[in-house]
Amino acid sequence: MVFDYCVIGAGIIGLATAERLQRDRPGASVLVLEKAPALGAHQTGHNSGVIHSGIYYPPGSLKADLCRRGAEVTKAFAKQHGIPFDVRGKLLVATNSREHARMLALHDRSRINNLEVERIDGAELARREPNVTGVGALFVPSTGIIDFRRVADTLAHLVAERGGEIRVGVEVIDIAEDTDAVTVRTRADTYRARHVVVCGGLQADRLARLAGLRIDLRIIPFRGEYYRLPPHRSGLVHHLIYPIPDPDLPFLGVHLNATIDGEITVGPNAVLGLAREGYRKGAVSFADVRDYLSFPGFYRVAKANMRVGFREARNSLFKRGYLAECRKYCPALTLSDLQPREAGIRAQAVLRDGTLVHDFLIERTDRTVHVLNAPSPAATSAMPIAEHIVQLLP
Repeated sequence: MVFDYCVIGAGIIGLATAERLQRDRPGASVLVLEKAPALGAHQTGHNSGVIHSGIYYPPGSLKADLCRRGAEVTKAFAKQHGIPFDVRGKLLVATNSREHARMLALHDRSRINNLEVERIDGAELARREPNVTGVGALFVPSTGIIDFRRVADTLAHLVAERGGEIRVGVEVIDIAEDTDAVTVRTRADTYRARHVVVCGGLQADRLARLAGLRIDLRIIPFRGEYYRLPPHRSGLVHHLIYPIPDPDLPFLGVHLNATIDGEITVGPNAVLGLAREGYRKGAVSFADVRDYLSFPGFYRVAKANMRVGFREARNSLFKRGYLAECRKYCPALTLSDLQPREAGIRAQAVLRDGTLVHDFLIERTDRTVHVLNAPSPAATSAMPIAEHIVQLLP
């Protein structure tokens, strides 16, 4: 049998793409292949569960557009399918004059991106969040929380209900495109499809090279380590509490998030990972390490971010340093409040010149589409990303 479409990767983007293909192209046969033994096993199931608003992203970027649309679509999808979510809003807290200046610039960007954002001073911040300290903040009321794995499971159910096939525990080892179709070979079987969409996440670059794409980037894994607060601290904050991003740093920084199941999480940091899919602390894949050590872009990233990299590694090893990052805006936290929680791993695309790719990056051939970089807010943006992918297919 030749399928009309094969989607490689059953994270939230892959499943949203399969579901969108069925809606836009009724009657098309769709096959989804996933290496892991379960759906949403990697970035989908290891993120902070935030429905982002898009305030951070440069106007005109794919991130800004797809995140704003994605937030609306995700909430509507959750309502339609009975998936719990909570729109409680986010506070971006400035703790000093330098951060306050960046906060004002961010407020200007939010207006360009057509987002509802309220500026508040330190006194109003203290009134709304007595355990949070700052000289001012931006309040983004549209930010929400959800379990994206439940969203992915619902998408998978819809795909199967419409006749799509989803196969887990299936590792793709070769992708060969010819004039008529694409042959996808796994360790057990071989499939043919007229078009293939690769949503490979942590393996996106390897799958692209299997398909013959000439790409000059690597996926470098960054561990995002979280803590959870004990149950008696569940009322510490009501809103999501975020720092003002530092443009000199590659990642956002530690924040406080409520989760839809009632926890409050602290994190994540950003530590160079020693395995693309090793969530346990100390997990090492020598093949993964060798892969990025052989890539010139890695050394350029390391050199440009040596100071922050050392700090993140130190805070990973010593909880007191991690706590200090949190206490900049939440001084009520104590060392005993930080209880272990499973880490996430960010699939970060890096170019040969050391550039971190911050926007979504999608490449295509005549019969394939490859999602090469899908960092946060990819889960929020999954359904508009899927729409965008489908529009790229003949």
